[in-house]
Amino acid sequence: MKDMLVRLIGLPDVSIEEARLMKKEKIVFRRAIAPEKHLVSNWVLEHFGKYWKSETEVAFSRQPVSCWLAQRENDILGFACYESTARNFFGPTGTIESERGKGIGKVLLIKALESMREMGYAYAIIGGVGPVGFYEKAVNAKTIEGSEQNIYENLIRES
Repeated sequence: MKDMLVRLIGLPDVSIEEARLMKKEKIVFRRAIAPEKHLVSNWVLEHFGKYWKSETEVAFSRQPVSCWLAQRENDILGFACYESTARNFFGPTGTIESERGKGIGKVLLIKALESMREMGYAYAIIGGVGPVGFYEKAVNAKTIEGSEQNIYENLIRES
């Protein structure tokens, strides 16, 4: 999987989509806070696996926490982290299957990227991308040629 690069200046405005999801779906988007670490990391483990759980836990070591959540009442629907595996890296991110296709992932993506822009970055790296088309469409991200060899290349894997 290749990495992608996204320009943080001129990101799409998702305020209308966020308001629509709040009104129609009762979804709240917000930054996670420290007391939720165990709940969020266990949810990520359940839905996305051990590696993403580890990265999410790193996001909770940042101040402010570098993880955005989408929730309906007390249920987590999706998350988006940044600066977990490396500086200036977006990810991991995911939305539960039953809620996909509503725009939740796009709002989470842009909230996290806006946070990175506020940190002073002009560009961000999306590491080891799976859904290339999603990032191209949502934020005009571009594949970084030659990035097949990336930060995850020598990741220790379970047997």
